[in-house]
Amino acid sequence: MIKPVVALVGRPNVGKSTLFNRLAGRRLAVVDDVPGTTRDRLHTEADWAGLDFIIVDTGGIDPSRMKKGEGGEPLSIGSADFIDEIRAQAEAAIREADAVLFLVDVENGVTPADLEVSEILRRFQSKREGTLWPSVILVVNKAENKTERQQAVEFYELGMGEPYAVSAMHGGGVGDMLDALVEALKVEDMAEPEDEEDDSVKIAIVGKPNVGKSSLLNRILGEDRAIVSPIAGTTRDSVDSYITHEDVPITLIDTAGIRRRGKIEPGVEKYSVIRSMRSISRADVALLLLDATTGITSQDAHIAGYILDEWKSAVVVVNKWDAIEKDTHTINEYEEDIREQLNFLPYVPIKYISALTGQRVNQVIPAALHVQEERMVRLSTSQVNKILRDAMAQHSPPSKGGRLLKIFYGAQVQVEPPTFVLHVNDPKLMHFTYKRFLENRIRDTYGFMGTPIRIIVRARKKVELA
Repeated sequence: MIKPVVALVGRPNVGKSTLFNRLAGRRLAVVDDVPGTTRDRLHTEADWAGLDFIIVDTGGIDPSRMKKGEGGEPLSIGSADFIDEIRAQAEAAIREADAVLFLVDVENGVTPADLEVSEILRRFQSKREGTLWPSVILVVNKAENKTERQQAVEFYELGMGEPYAVSAMHGGGVGDMLDALVEALKVEDMAEPEDEEDDSVKIAIVGKPNVGKSSLLNRILGEDRAIVSPIAGTTRDSVDSYITHEDVPITLIDTAGIRRRGKIEPGVEKYSVIRSMRSISRADVALLLLDATTGITSQDAHIAGYILDEWKSAVVVVNKWDAIEKDTHTINEYEEDIREQLNFLPYVPIKYISALTGQRVNQVIPAALHVQEERMVRLSTSQVNKILRDAMAQHSPPSKGGRLLKIFYGAQVQVEPPTFVLHVNDPKLMHFTYKRFLENRIRDTYGFMGTPIRIIVRARKKVELA
């Protein structure tokens, strides 16, 4: 399921980062009294009333006439040199959002900056099913007492509907605001037209900027349907293309590059993590593209972590293989390095290609389809329990405090990804190393190449293994 995106926007120093941290349940955004502390977008997952969504924090939007040297000092004292970039980032977040939390400050009342932000929001809203989207929830922050909560009514002037008075610092009123947000997101979900049944295999091409994702897409398609540029970050949005390979319908999802937060430079093109994450969520298989000329980096591993977090299957594709000098040991050294850096994905196949020359590109789609087939395999209960019996005979289950873990029986309960439930005497006795051992034994019997395996441990009364 693709999680909806909620953007926090407003002028500087209204408490967006404080609310972000409260919704995240932990301190992720830097909070400071100096306006303009938050520059780039920051995102995390949150949930309320059973609905999961992604929260995006943004930098404060300064009034356009208050740029430094143009009629006065900007509100963003701490980021005066980045006002245009901060505004661009915030507007990008609004474009991507399914809903917006528009923060204002009861202590200062309605300001010219608030009015300008409201105009920006109206500019990005569009009508669908008779309703404006993205939906905007007006949040009046710093309402710490009854008098301040009553003063929130003056914000009706912004024309953004009912104002919700909250205290992001102490949590007051946040629950009512979230109830309104969830209701808005559910209404939007109902307003979405139902897609025709799509049985295509969805393959996302992901990777950091400038590794050749669009070039690979074009080579696969055999035509230039995506913009290719040597400038990192050319692709802003995900692009779907449709092909058929040996009668199998495929949706190819090209995505914007993902960068580490510390490497993000100002500008909309440089930061498109949210759309790339959503593309991974939509996919069955992710092609993780690496650059052979730079070797695997920590950011490549970071993106691989996104893929695993979403329980998606994967193929590692090493691009620009034609651009490096090689000897008889090169490919083994590369594979050893990749396996070491991606040790949490030991099951993924690796392909070495050149999107520029077309070298071995014809192996990429067959590899992805093979991985998808593995993702759909279901083992019988008798097969699963034979694997468990053999595994326990090879390596006894762990014990703790004199108590031995006993696995009574197991079964595969679903595919996409393959999910196994093990019924044991006490789940607390299952050490993660033994769970990994069992996963490896399952893979020894049936490979599940390129796909993660989920093992769930549950307490159950003793039953004989089937």
